[in-house]
Amino acid sequence: MSQVLKSVDYEVFGRVQGVCFRMYTEEKARKVGVVGWIRNSRQGTVTGQVQGPEEKVNEMLTCFSMEASNNQRLSQIWPCMKSEACLPHVSHALPFRIISEASILRA
Repeated sequence: MSQVLKSVDYEVFGRVQGVCFRMYTEEKARKVGVVGWIRNSRQGTVTGQVQGPEEKVNEMLTCFSMEASNNQRLSQIWPCMKSEACLPHVSHALPFRIISEASILRA
């Protein structure tokens, strides 16, 4: 039986810039075992994509809410899934990483 692979585009609202949220997310994603990316947006939010086995992607998304309730600096975050899809394989060959807006524009 093959694993269901999932891809989720997300945006996190609230006080998420200037509090090391991207670094926390990158570290957590690598521990969980998912791939994808995260970046600051011009709107003051954080956007990204996470891909991997469905249960690991769900675990990663749950971490956003858990971190908000456990960390005073992140007490107001609201993750929002922008899109979700099942995949035949993950499309990111690199580990989860923090990227700049410029690298998105070049892709």
